[in-house]
Amino acid sequence: MSKITTLEKLNALYAEPVEASIRKVASHLTPLYRKWIEGARFCVLSTVGPDGVHGSPRGDDGPVVRIGDAKTLLMPDWRGNNRLDCLRDIVQDGRVAVLFMVPGTNTTVRVNGRAFLTDDLEMRQSFARKSILPASVIVIELDEVYTQCAKALMRSGLWSRDDGSDVPTVGQILADMTDNELGGAEYDAGYAEYAKSRMW
Repeated sequence: MSKITTLEKLNALYAEPVEASIRKVASHLTPLYRKWIEGARFCVLSTVGPDGVHGSPRGDDGPVVRIGDAKTLLMPDWRGNNRLDCLRDIVQDGRVAVLFMVPGTNTTVRVNGRAFLTDDLEMRQSFARKSILPASVIVIELDEVYTQCAKALMRSGLWSRDDGSDVPTVGQILADMTDNELGGAEYDAGYAEYAKSRMW
């Protein structure tokens, strides 16, 4: 199998970028980009660090990020599995990309920038859910924002199909990876109820 190892060889395989793909890029949140991101309850946070790259799904029951200003997004870090892959990357490197999605639209919006973490109590309290505060808040300093081509979601039919029964469950994967010490059918059956008390 041949490897593409130079930019010249890569560029020879493709035409020039479509004009719209360049002109839609903004260096700050325009009113329409702001409205779009405020409507997103889900995103994927991607980071890079000395141990490699990581991607983490993030979701909330309202906007997944709060807009601080035209160059700043605020993302509370709610309870998860405590692996902290993306958070360690942010502390050590800071480069991030965030892909925002909204069910029902094939449009996605991408933000590239740099981030840092804060444990500022007043900031954390501003995100309080009942008596629960996020452990930290990810502050994203935006370099660029743009819509991404809708073709990937169109090809996949992401919002119009349900293929869940065709793939293994988390319980099955955990059982396989731990010689049945964790996971299994009981894990799958009880997870939704278990998670209700640990959403925030």
